[in-house]
Amino acid sequence: MTTTSQRFFISYAGLDRPWAEWVGWHLEQADHHVILDVWDWRTGDNFVERMDEALKQADAVVALFSTSYFDAERWTREEWTAAVARRERIIPLALEPLAAADTPHLLAPRLHKNLHGLDETAALAALREAINGGTRPTSPPVFPGKVPTAEPAEAGNNTRPRLPGSTGQPDVWNVRRRNPDFAGREAVMVQLRESLLNGQQAVVQALHGMGGIGKTQIALEYAHRFSGQYDLVWWIDAEQSDQIPVHYTELADRLGIAKPDAGSDPNARAVLHHLRTRQRWLIVLDNAEDPAQLMPWLPEGPGHVLITSRNHDWRGLAHQTALDVFTRSDSLAYLGTRIPGTTPAQADALAQDLGDLPLALAQAAGVIGSGMTLDRYRQLLTGNTARILQEGDAPGYPAPLAATVGIATTRLDDSHPEATALLRLGAFLGPDPIPIAWLESARPHLSTIPGDPDDLMWLHASLQYLGRYGLARIDHETFQIHRLTQAVLRDQTDSAQTELIRDDVTTILRTIEPGDPESPDNWPAWASLTSHLTAQHVLVADRPELRPTLQQAAIFLIRSGQPRTAVELLTSLRETWTAELGPDDPEVLTCTQYLGHATSDLGELGSAHPIIEDTLARRRRTLGDDDPDTLQSANDLAAVLNQFGKHAEARHMQEDTLARRRRALGDDHRHTLQSATNLAVTLNELGKHTEARHMLEDTLTRSRRTLGDDHPATLQANNGLAVTLNELGKHTEARHMLEDTLTRSRRTLGDDHPATLQANNGLAIILNALGEHTEARRMLEDILTRRRRTLGDDHRHTLQAANSLAVTLNELGKHTEARHMLEDILTRRRRTLGDDHRRTLQSANSLALVLNTLGEHTEARRMLENSLTRSRRALGDDHPDTLLSAHNFAVTLRALRSYPEAAKLLENVRARQRDVLGDHHRDTLRTTRALADTLTAMGKRFAAQKLLAGKKPKRRLGRKRR
Repeated sequence: MTTTSQRFFISYAGLDRPWAEWVGWHLEQADHHVILDVWDWRTGDNFVERMDEALKQADAVVALFSTSYFDAERWTREEWTAAVARRERIIPLALEPLAAADTPHLLAPRLHKNLHGLDETAALAALREAINGGTRPTSPPVFPGKVPTAEPAEAGNNTRPRLPGSTGQPDVWNVRRRNPDFAGREAVMVQLRESLLNGQQAVVQALHGMGGIGKTQIALEYAHRFSGQYDLVWWIDAEQSDQIPVHYTELADRLGIAKPDAGSDPNARAVLHHLRTRQRWLIVLDNAEDPAQLMPWLPEGPGHVLITSRNHDWRGLAHQTALDVFTRSDSLAYLGTRIPGTTPAQADALAQDLGDLPLALAQAAGVIGSGMTLDRYRQLLTGNTARILQEGDAPGYPAPLAATVGIATTRLDDSHPEATALLRLGAFLGPDPIPIAWLESARPHLSTIPGDPDDLMWLHASLQYLGRYGLARIDHETFQIHRLTQAVLRDQTDSAQTELIRDDVTTILRTIEPGDPESPDNWPAWASLTSHLTAQHVLVADRPELRPTLQQAAIFLIRSGQPRTAVELLTSLRETWTAELGPDDPEVLTCTQYLGHATSDLGELGSAHPIIEDTLARRRRTLGDDDPDTLQSANDLAAVLNQFGKHAEARHMQEDTLARRRRALGDDHRHTLQSATNLAVTLNELGKHTEARHMLEDTLTRSRRTLGDDHPATLQANNGLAVTLNELGKHTEARHMLEDTLTRSRRTLGDDHPATLQANNGLAIILNALGEHTEARRMLEDILTRRRRTLGDDHRHTLQAANSLAVTLNELGKHTEARHMLEDILTRRRRTLGDDHRRTLQSANSLALVLNTLGEHTEARRMLENSLTRSRRALGDDHPDTLLSAHNFAVTLRALRSYPEAAKLLENVRARQRDVLGDHHRDTLRTTRALADTLTAMGKRFAAQKLLAGKKPKRRLGRKRR
């Protein structure tokens, strides 16, 4: 292409690999050096590091533009944005027509070459021109009406990459028409293509999965999408293995090598022999069942074999790809195309109901598109699953889902009734994976499984058959039945059998013992069990033998940060148990206590308060004031009062509860430590930071000794102490504590757990106080995203993160953005917490400071005057928040040139801060500086200098509150 060798990095989307290899091959033929991931990078390499190295080494980036290339979730985005940022040369080649809206604005001005719609000669010329630039012709241009002829293939060069899409269908082809409704599965297509390209001889790839998951549709799309890369593509219906030679005979006839009198087997073997010497062929064996029967008819040679099967076991015969249901994004894209006008929320709900199963989505689209509302379809799906799943046109699928399940189940039942019994039992458990160990332990006590209860191999054999018939996903620890398959099976089970199966389900669930639900080490086992206990169709509330398990499951949900699921479970249990046992029964009261706790965690304080208050009253009456359960209810009520902003009342209750727990349980009991931590939190709210510090230091020491460094209660105490130290101005010490707490919380509880996010939020606040505003912003944006997703926009913790972020944005000079955020936060806090709540007053104070920064001093004065009045009434004159509000009000008065009034107020604030916080606290030093500035503005320079003697605090306009 040119005499000057260059180094090119090829950037492309996974599905465009054939284009990338074609471009790369021709560039290297022209003596350039090409960096292409599938050629140069190895499995296990760090993709980001290799990409960065390649971009640094390359003279230019060849970017293969397509719709897929600009997918926001692709690494290609990182590649081209890095190249643009480094001002590197980008050579765009368009593989398909692209609208202006498809191309990001940073790339839109770049000239590109079109490779689509060209034959190989023209495409190669376009590639040369893109690399070398245009040249003036040395001879008359070819008449535009003349169609260029393709270059003859070079001898011995038939292994070079072929121009993608350049030849249409192969000469030998029997594949049915492409499904125009095919959508999604891009990652599977990329994996499939790469797997088939990685072998030297015949590569056999098996796609396996349950019925209705779209195995045949993927194979069909692959055959059409990559038809230009093959000379021969032959589709064989392999369900009847004895008919495979007949299909090969048809291929032999097409190839002209058939012997009419030889019979199907000899002709089939002639085809297999022919394929050993032929290149660029693809054989699709669709719906194969038995690997042993298929093995004699697998081709060998430099081609590809693609098998689709329900059977999951193709070890030793083929590379295996287990297909799962659609990703949710694929489901939404499909429904959005097939059912126009569907909102994202409607599509998401329908996809959830259908378990993202491609066949079920296709059927639903067919029914809804032919005269039924989406909501009505969902109602029928819930009430009459088997009936509605018999309906709907699903192009490309041989039968509706209900029929597919029915046929497979009937065939299974004819030969393996114990496997069918296991399948029906699994249908009455939840749709999540079912641990095999559960069945192994419970087998002797199960009444619906035929055969010998002591047969050690029954489960292994049954699971093998379920996998072979595509009725369940099997691995070495679990099996899983799709929710719609379960629903069809339940609809097909009579009431008498249903009751027997429910008895067996109860037997299984009550024999599981995951351990202490408050210990994170046991949470994976509890998560597995709880997913089945809370499944909609697993009716367990009326089973007395499951009550202890259900109570522990509720504890797990609360401690692991899943309050919504806990509320849903406990609401159902409370209703059922109250009807059976009465409202004062101990088990009902325990259930109600957990319901109040979970409701509070959900942020619904108005609903939680009466539940907790009623439980406490009933326990005091039936159990007495000092009973551990009564004290737990007292602890919960005090916590809710504290969240309501009733800190003095909460403190009184917590001091009483702590004294009673110390007397009844001892100083080191975890419930005593819980009360001590909660009391310290309330003391902090009251501005009693030194007192809170001493209490938390003692609690933390005891908690570490009795529970361990990583126990959630220890982490909570650690977090509380760090927050307290920060309030006392010890930012560096608090930072180190929170960094350690955050590391432990992430490892023990996970990134999204409320305790982890609380520690993360506290650390961001400290970083902001230390001037590391950019890092604080990054952290807070992530925290806010996670809290919105898990808790909702109005939860107190979400608003806390939003408020902290707004303060940080103001520090970074984003004053208008901070103002809009704080106005929204203030509105939400007023609505959910009330005008006088401490958090509401903090938001009002923060907003007023932003208004001051924007020069709107009069509005800031009005807000601060109101906040100061409310803060004095709600928190008291000496509370640090009140003093902060008074300080900021005084600074605003100074900005409005009300110097005497500002000075008088600052003198009062400073005197109180020295008593409450000490001379060297950050707030005291700031007030001192503000007072000196005010005195200077009044002409009292000597008084200002005397005030500042020996003190050089940083000057700023007020203190921003988190």
